[in-house]
Amino acid sequence: MTDLVIRPYEKRDRAALFRLAADTAFFGEPLENFLDDRRLFCDGMYAYYTDLEPEHAWVASADGEVVGLLVACFDSSAHRRRWVVRILPRLSLGFLAGRYKLGARTLRHTLRTFRAAFSRGLKIDTRKYPAHLHVNVHAAWRGHGIGRRLLEASLEQLRTLGVPGVHLNTTNVNVAAGRLYESAGFRIADARPSLQWSGLVPGRVTKVCYVRELK
Repeated sequence: MTDLVIRPYEKRDRAALFRLAADTAFFGEPLENFLDDRRLFCDGMYAYYTDLEPEHAWVASADGEVVGLLVACFDSSAHRRRWVVRILPRLSLGFLAGRYKLGARTLRHTLRTFRAAFSRGLKIDTRKYPAHLHVNVHAAWRGHGIGRRLLEASLEQLRTLGVPGVHLNTTNVNVAAGRLYESAGFRIADARPSLQWSGLVPGRVTKVCYVRELK
């Protein structure tokens, strides 16, 4: 019988969390569809949460294996400042040291990201919804309620900390994720077409921002 446990993140989980994050980064599939180097993605995206806010991260463990994760930040404005001061220098040094592979997929994705950055972005009131989070579940473990249990653990923690609200971003392509968030009490605050995934997935992609009050 599988022993499934939802527990706080521990330092020993870092490599497993990074592996799962990379395995589920591209609409639930491996990130190699849009980037060339897992280290670049994990160092740029997830190292903030594991290294600077580990106390707000959660994992789902099945027989000792990490099969689900949730990382959170309780203050998104502080996140941006701390990322520039603490994470960006690490990435810069990594580039200079040749740590990262910069192939065609990475360059194309970078151009798409810059192009999307100049389009009208999602609007979110970070005074009402200062926290944000990301949820990932291993493909073989979806449909077992892991995402819902991770959300419940994180939301209760944020509520205990006095955080007034939380937001998260996804896309219209992630239909199952949208159903999960809505079943957990989130509502759509904004939605806008995005060029970031142009040419990578069929059809038009819309970025969606979900919010939930915690008080």
